[in-house]
Amino acid sequence: MHGNLGAAKRLRKELQHLEKNTTHQDDIYLRPTSSSSLLHWTALLRGPPDTPYAGGVFQLSIQCGTEYPLAPPTIAFQTRIFHPNVHFTTGDVCLDILKKEWSPAWGLQAACRAVLALLSDPDASSPLNCDAGNMIRGGDECGYWGTAEMYTVENAMFIDWPE
Repeated sequence: MHGNLGAAKRLRKELQHLEKNTTHQDDIYLRPTSSSSLLHWTALLRGPPDTPYAGGVFQLSIQCGTEYPLAPPTIAFQTRIFHPNVHFTTGDVCLDILKKEWSPAWGLQAACRAVLALLSDPDASSPLNCDAGNMIRGGDECGYWGTAEMYTVENAMFIDWPE
């Protein structure tokens, strides 16, 4: 039970920081999914400019275990996205800082920043989405960009940013 208290306490602190420092211009919006639990959060990310995700808003589900922040959160895209490091059906994200490179010094916002950076700079060497990975590795930038853009337009253009 002790672990859960630590996680909740830490997440409450993160929430207070976010409530004080979030502005409408931010590219990340992060809040607990419901008032009943601090272990499950929802994040909205704006697609970075100069990527096929620009103009889209992507919803992520973030699950913290009772070992958080010693153990990393589990992050999955709820919005369908075509990206080499995101599983096409489950939305799972393959990112080293969410696995073995995690540090308790990071918080949920830092984890979301890392996901945003991944959107700008996909890593085709360890793809979860092999189609996207193969396009990039095979030099088919146009194919990758066009497909990713199409999914952004179809799935990520209808999510409103909270006021």
